[in-house]
Amino acid sequence: MKELIEKKNTQSESRSFSVLSTEKCVVNPTTTVHKSVLLKEIIEGLSLKPGDTYLDCTINAGGHAKALAQTLEGNLRIIGFDQDSEGIARAKHTLKNFKDVTLVEANFRTADTVLQGLSIGTKLNGALFDLGLSSDQLETSQRGFSFKEHEPLSMTMSPGTALFTASHIANEWEADSIASIIKGYGEERYARNIARAIVKAREVSPIRTSLELASIIKAAVPAKDRYKKIHPATKTFQAFRIAINDELESLREGLDGVWKHITPGGRLAVVSFHSLEDRIVKHWMLGEAKIGAGRVLTKRPLIGSEVEIKENPRARSAKLRLIEKY
Repeated sequence: MKELIEKKNTQSESRSFSVLSTEKCVVNPTTTVHKSVLLKEIIEGLSLKPGDTYLDCTINAGGHAKALAQTLEGNLRIIGFDQDSEGIARAKHTLKNFKDVTLVEANFRTADTVLQGLSIGTKLNGALFDLGLSSDQLETSQRGFSFKEHEPLSMTMSPGTALFTASHIANEWEADSIASIIKGYGEERYARNIARAIVKAREVSPIRTSLELASIIKAAVPAKDRYKKIHPATKTFQAFRIAINDELESLREGLDGVWKHITPGGRLAVVSFHSLEDRIVKHWMLGEAKIGAGRVLTKRPLIGSEVEIKENPRARSAKLRLIEKY
């Protein structure tokens, strides 16, 4: 799988970062629909104190950062990363009443470089990775993440940076390559059926929108699986997005980079939404504990309460893991 993606998408070793210029954003930052998951568990788990420095690696609308700062009556230094300029714009609006906030448009895989540039050293008392898509990206980005509307087939988290898009996969890749990423990154049992259906459909006309792609996928799975609670295109869309944005390798690099800057006694928290991410996080934390670099605080991942899941369906698949640095 890794070899396939490397052939299709050779990542640049050096990635730039910059503080957002608000002129780049056309999004209305007041229209966020995102609800931050596991807020109570994260606040308690990170156990930050007044005057601490907190890094939010996927700040998006700034919900977690705001809740943590409010708990400490504003006495918290906040550093926020997001590779999506729209997310940075939302966070800027959400956190406008807090004084010590630094927002950086960057993929968290570059955390080590970015934090060195900010002269952080080993001063982070807490850090959070909230992985996956936000509700804002799903419902308002118009990049093909949603299979409910006719959106352009992109699926890039940071527009203009990916070397290929969902359109390239759907309209240019061979069936075997499509099936490989759907199976490997989506853990989809009908990967080959779906891949063949995609190739067959594009022979008639190019696949241009996310809704078109979702309809092809839905028709490719057995009838008994077409109308379940989870849409039959969910795993395929997940697989495309992971491949396009190199998300799993970014996670590995991000964990290593952030961990370097956590101070002894500081904590790192990760919220994941599917088994591939959770597996990486689990084994990474166990690895750090094994070499005596920290202790895992969550024998099993923390999950949302029934009340939270009812109020915010996104929390249904959320898993929180925490580690404290020695």
